[in-house]
Amino acid sequence: MQSRPLVGVIACRRMVEGHPSHMVTDKYLSALREYGLEPVILPVWEDVDTDAAGALLDRLDGLVLTGSYTNVLPERYGAERAPENTRDDQDRDAAAMTWVPLALERNMPLLGICRGFQELNVAFGGSLHQAVQNVPGMLDHREPEGEKEQQYAPVHAIDIQPGGWLAKLFDGAKSEVNSLHQQGVDRLGEGLRVEATAPDGLVEAISVADARCFTLAVQWHPEWKPSEHPLYDVIFRGFSDACMQNR
Repeated sequence: MQSRPLVGVIACRRMVEGHPSHMVTDKYLSALREYGLEPVILPVWEDVDTDAAGALLDRLDGLVLTGSYTNVLPERYGAERAPENTRDDQDRDAAAMTWVPLALERNMPLLGICRGFQELNVAFGGSLHQAVQNVPGMLDHREPEGEKEQQYAPVHAIDIQPGGWLAKLFDGAKSEVNSLHQQGVDRLGEGLRVEATAPDGLVEAISVADARCFTLAVQWHPEWKPSEHPLYDVIFRGFSDACMQNR
């Protein structure tokens, strides 16, 4: 029996029952297993050793940067903290900013989701709106109140740009997605390609323009019941296929 591709999933570092802990929400891990991948939780520390990080990635077939309630530290893109920006994870920041270029050097499939989408933008020198709802002309992209089913339900359309990863994966120029974020792309990182936009023009998906393998990040949450949503389904199928080819 052939083993499943191993996919590294970045953890968040939080206090749990009074102890620093490394954690990943189950929905990301379950989605990866549903699509034939074996997730491996990657702990994060601020003092990242580049050689050790590279050796770790050499043992994996793909990398996932998950969503989180924390935000990339504004200092990383030269901004002062906005009042609405209250939760950091500097250990995760350090790990993500180290792993992204190392993964790309190795032509490793990479999938970024929500915070992971923002990490990819910052890793390429981009900046973020810290409170999109306060930007003139922008929608309020924060999650609606209610139960999880309501919060993760599709709430707005996206326009998929031709010629990119999403256009190759998905048969259609539009789709509906959920929205559970306060931050978003302000200045796009150099070398990144816009894959999709929201009705207000906010960037909703990006890829690395010269990447030789699957490198896609989305602002929404496709890990929520992906097999029930055509766009989410093809994203995970595409990532899974890339990881299997990279094995």
